[in-house]
Order: sequence, then structure tokens, then C-alpha cells
Amino acid sequence: MEKRYYRAKEIAVYLGVTITTVWNYSSKGLLTPIKLTSNTTVFDIEEVEKFIESKTAKVA
Repeated sequence: MEKRYYRAKEIAVYLGVTITTVWNYSSKGLLTPIKLTSNTTVFDIEEVEKFIESKTAKVA
């Protein structure tokens, strides 16, 4: 079973961007961070994949 929630660093690798870019996307409302604890924030991979699809659909 593949996990559904990923840390910002993992999302950065997945998207091929820097971790700063992931947080910029978050501050712009493009990705929604989920705060689990004071030190743990994750992102839903389904939302990330929809974000990718929305960006690639504009190119095609």
C-alpha cells in the first residue's frame, strides 16, 4: 500500500523543485499543508497529483 501523505521534502523531490518552492506553493494556496503536530506537516499526494494535472493540462 502506497502512503497518501508526504513531508514537504518528499514533495519537493516528487515535483523536482526545491523545498522552498513547495512552501511557496503552499503560501499561494496551490498546495494545502496538513499540520499533524507542531513539528510535522504533510501534504496529500492526491492534491499534489491534481496540481500537476492542472499545470500539464494548460501546456497540452
